[in-house]
Amino acid sequence: MRAPAPAYAANDGVIDAARAALGDMIVDALDHVGEVTLTIDRARLVEAMTRLRDTKGLEYQQLMEIAGVDYPERPERFDVCYHLLSLTRNHRLRVRVTTDEVKPVPSVTGIWPVAGWLEREVYDMYGVLFSGNNDLRRILTDYGFRGHPQRKDFPLTGYVELRYSEESKRVVYEPVKLAQDFRSFDFASPWEGAEYVLPGDEKVALPEAKGAPTPLKADEIVKADAAQSAKVVPTEVKTSENTTQTGAGKPHPHAGPEPKSPDVIPGKGQNQ
Repeated sequence: MRAPAPAYAANDGVIDAARAALGDMIVDALDHVGEVTLTIDRARLVEAMTRLRDTKGLEYQQLMEIAGVDYPERPERFDVCYHLLSLTRNHRLRVRVTTDEVKPVPSVTGIWPVAGWLEREVYDMYGVLFSGNNDLRRILTDYGFRGHPQRKDFPLTGYVELRYSEESKRVVYEPVKLAQDFRSFDFASPWEGAEYVLPGDEKVALPEAKGAPTPLKADEIVKADAAQSAKVVPTEVKTSENTTQTGAGKPHPHAGPEPKSPDVIPGKGQNQ
């Protein structure tokens, strides 16, 4: 494998060949980041697509995708982008038209029948109308869905929900209902501490310093302070000047009997 991805033909001469074939049908042409985009007059879209498919040197035989883009700040807020592929030239091309909520885009189902499903997706997500599509229905959302979810102004939250009704045999809208029967909520903030003690936590309770929060009542605190002050506090500090006062060791190294040496034979005298 010489390349990790298929290599496509270069864009050299593509815009010139398209201008020669389409003429004034091209509103704008752009070659950017390796992709060629042609903006076509919406009313002449079918004629332009036919020439892009049949003209020698262009030959874009396949329609790969139709995508919608929403720019709410523009008068014609929607872009409808057609992605074409030339099998003989191994090249891709993007064709773009603009429209709004009312003006329909000519359908290209007569050129590529696969466009029927792709146009339905753009209609479902953006609300773009296609004239000449005999089966322009929603394809991704549920029955009775209101609005177009890919529009920038589509609300993300609401007060209704969708469900399929067995009685009505269709999708119905109902107010949002949150069942709370089997839920138990504790709204105590974990950062402030709950008012209850979990089982086992009472074993690790540490004595608190004076002035710290305490569950005792005021009279119990007064009694505890009185009992603490009643204890006798020693006023004299105990000190020791030598080891004899502690009962451990000798007052000096030569105090007491000297140890017996195994090399000395005891005699009758005191020192022998």
